[in-house]
Order: sequence, then structure tokens, then C-alpha cells
Amino acid sequence: MTSLPSPTKEDGKPGEPGGPPSPGGLQAGLKNRHLSMIAIGGVIGAGLFVGSGSGIAAAGPAILLSYALVGLMVVLVMRMLGEMAAARPTSGSFSAYADRALGHWAGFSIGWLYWFFWVVVLAVEATAGAVILESWVPAVPQWGWALIVMVVLTATNLVSVASYGEFEFWFAGIKVVAIGAFVVIGLLAVFGVLPGSDNPGAGFAHLTDSGGFLPKGPGAILTGVLMVVFSFMGSEIVTLAAGESSDPQRAVSKATNSVIWRIAVFYLGSVFVVLTLLPWDDPSIVKDGSYVAALNSIGIPHAGQVMNVIVLTAVLSCLNSGLYTASRMAFSLGRRGDAPGAFARTNARGVPRAAILSSVLFGFVAVFFNYEWPDTVFAFLLNSSGAVALFVWLVICCTQLRMRGIIQRETPEKLVVRMWLFPYLTWATIAMISFVLVYMLTDDTGRDQVLLSLLVAAVVVAVALVRDSLRRRSA
Repeated sequence: MTSLPSPTKEDGKPGEPGGPPSPGGLQAGLKNRHLSMIAIGGVIGAGLFVGSGSGIAAAGPAILLSYALVGLMVVLVMRMLGEMAAARPTSGSFSAYADRALGHWAGFSIGWLYWFFWVVVLAVEATAGAVILESWVPAVPQWGWALIVMVVLTATNLVSVASYGEFEFWFAGIKVVAIGAFVVIGLLAVFGVLPGSDNPGAGFAHLTDSGGFLPKGPGAILTGVLMVVFSFMGSEIVTLAAGESSDPQRAVSKATNSVIWRIAVFYLGSVFVVLTLLPWDDPSIVKDGSYVAALNSIGIPHAGQVMNVIVLTAVLSCLNSGLYTASRMAFSLGRRGDAPGAFARTNARGVPRAAILSSVLFGFVAVFFNYEWPDTVFAFLLNSSGAVALFVWLVICCTQLRMRGIIQRETPEKLVVRMWLFPYLTWATIAMISFVLVYMLTDDTGRDQVLLSLLVAAVVVAVALVRDSLRRRSA
């Protein structure tokens, strides 16, 4: 087998999409244990802990089918992305692949939209973390905590990629241990074998004893899909991080192959435990949060504070990874001439300082908007990035349709991860994502997200097409 390129090099010529970096590029500072935990923790966002209660209230036990449908979609998308990333690891991931397979406009557009999504997430997560921290130490105002959290994580990202990996290793580790313990303890309580449990241990009865498994009807499954789909965003981060590891092909292959059990255990497993510990219409699920309510039903002391610690960890993990992801996408855009050249420069430790600082600066501005104009400016930012996750997945699918042929023609020996039943499952996934986007237009909340996200996407695509036209004329 032909040896893989260095993790700091990308296929192509300097200055071209996927071209090799200039001296002083990204360095292979991530270890296998970092990447393994980034892959595992990438699918566990704060949205799982915070948003699952609303999904349960909207769909009842059928929310399990909603999670399963979205989980299936993510598994298929990750398989496609894994196929491309294992063959051509690069810091730009799907943006660089779209550039090659669909055209420069596609790589430019999806790269900037993805960057925009994550810098808005920085503001959301910084605010969520500040709320928890202020409840513990009210002497520091919310905005002060948001500032402190972002400054600390910016500093860790600026030190080296290894420091990002180390922080994420421990953040993700806490999330994994917490959910694993929750599932085991919860199941013991469900079957009435947990010593000292306050839960009646009704087995699976709660899945059907309050109006059946589909108390809100089959349509509630799709409503649930809209409510949970964005909590899965982040599973693709490992394909960006793999470009800074010593063995990117192995890392991507391992992450792609393990995504099924990760989603099954962390999402389906934990939500299943909640639904079997409590009736789906128990008021505490929405009032206290699904996981806190479940822990309270068992009799775990100080369940609220325990869950706040876990949620804060998830928030810090998301902030840490969001800043890393936004900066690496900005770095890749700079390398391809789609962002200021300073974004493509790295310091002696292989850190793209300008890309990190510009990303966190926008995050700071978004935090300011959240405190000053939460219902106008920040609401626009939030809604206009709301459907970007689905756009990214759709572009990955379309890119893989073209990239399979390119890889087979140029480097067939690197096609070590293959999409199942290609191209049929790829087309089926495109149909699934398109259906969700169309269905969102029938939902009051989803409609605003799709329309505003489409507006922003149209502006970015228009800029890309104008840039391409100007480049062709100058050439």
C-alpha cells in the first residue's frame, strides 16, 4: 500500500484546494487516545442533556424512534465522510472535498457556513456555562463568567493542538463515564435490583402505560426529529482533527466504525433509561430536565447539582471543540485562498493563531449580542445557523457521490473505508435529509431556521460565484 501523506500535508499543489502547507503548517500533536475520546465525545453535546426533555414531552416514548432515525442518518453521513477522510486526511475535511468534487464555490460556501455555525455555538455554550457558574458564584455576573470561560479555552487552543486534545480527552471522558454510569444505574433501578432505589422498578411498563408508545400519533416522530437533529452536530469533528494526528487513516477508520455503538449507547440508551424510569408525561421531565428527573426518581442525592456539573463539562467540551473546529476550518479556507492569508499562517508550535483569534472574536461579539439584543440580533444569528448542520450533511452526501470516482481513479489503494451499498444508500440519505428540510418548513420554529439559513447560504454562495467569476476573468 502506498504510504499516506504527512498529516500536515494535503493532496494537490500549494495554493490549490487540498494543496500542501507552507513551512510551519499544522503539526501532528494529537495522540491516538485524544482522537479516540474526541470521536466518542463528539456525539455527546450539551443538547443531549438539556434538550431531551422537550423532545420527550413532544413525542412521548416515540422520541426513541426520532433519535433512531437521526442516528441512522448520522451513521450513514459519517460513513461517507470517513471514506473520504481516510483516503485524504485534511484540516478542511468536507469543505476541501466539496471544493475538489463539486467546485470551488461549494468548498467556499460550506466552509464559511460551517465556520459561522460554530462561532454562533461558541456564544450559546458560553452563555449556558455562565448561567451554571453564576448560580454557584453569584458575585461574578453572567457576562463575566462567559468571558472567563472563553478566555481560558482560547488560551488552551493557542498553546498547542496537544493542549486542546488533552482538555477534550478529560472533558469527553467525564461525559462518557457519567452517561455510562447513568445507563447502568438506571437499568438496575428499572428492574428493581438497585439497593436503596426510590423508583418502583416498573420494568418497561412506562413505555406504554400513558397513552401507548405513540401517545401523540405517528406525526410526533417527525416533530421529535426536528427537536433532536441538531444535538448530533459534532460527530464530524474527528475528521478535521485527524489531520493533526500521526496516523489519520487509522483514527478515521476507528471513529467511523464505532459511531453506531456510540449513538446507540449514549443517545438511545440514556433516553431509553429516562423513559423506563418515569412516565413520559411526568411534569418533572420538563421542569427539572429529563436526566435530573430520572436521578431524582432513583433517589440520588443532589441530583440537580450532579447534573449541572456534567452539563457544565459538556458545555466546556463543546466550547473547546467549537473553537478548535472553527479555527481549523478558517485555516483551511485561508490555505485555499478563500479567507485572509493570515488565517493560513501558523506559529512555531503549529497553531493557526490568527484563525483562532478571529473565530473567538466573533464568538465574543455574538455573546455581546446575546446580552444586549437576545430577541433580535442574536435570535437572527441563532436561526440563520440553525439548519447549517443539515446543509453540511447534504453536501457531504453529494460530495461523496463524486469523490468515490476520483479516489478510485487516482489512489484506489487508499479506499480503505467504503460507504455501504454505494450509491443507493448515499441517494437514500440525500432523500432523508431533504425530507427533513422540507418538513421543517411546515413547523413554526423550523420554518424560520430553514428560511433564514437558506438566506445566509444564498448570500455566501452568491459571494463564491462572484469570486469565481472574477478569478476566471483575471486569469
